[in-house]
Amino acid sequence: MLPLSLLNKAVGKPMLVELKNGETYNGHLAGCDNFMNVNLREVTCTSPDGEHFWKLASCYIKGSTVKYLRLQEEVIDMVKEDSFRGRRGNRDDRRGGRGGSRGGRDRDRDRGRDGRRDR
Repeated sequence: MLPLSLLNKAVGKPMLVELKNGETYNGHLAGCDNFMNVNLREVTCTSPDGEHFWKLASCYIKGSTVKYLRLQEEVIDMVKEDSFRGRRGNRDDRRGGRGGSRGGRDRDRDRGRDGRRDR
């Protein structure tokens, strides 16, 4: 399970973000990018000492400042189920067991009518 796939599944869900400086942000995930920069909406920001609170309509948090993210268990379970289904579906598409195919994609083109290789 990759962190970005987890975040992409969590769009619209509530989450908690703690920054390296101790501030916490509780809100609904509006979006994220490949650098794990996060957009939150309906946010409650808490100071590092826990004494001050701010209500924000939305905020942008740079990924390099994030200490950790906390998501609901149901989001994590959804990603686990999707990854399990994905692996299981790919298993049917594979051919053979060990070793894979032999020869290149034009293997049969180099053979004559009698099945021997043209030299």
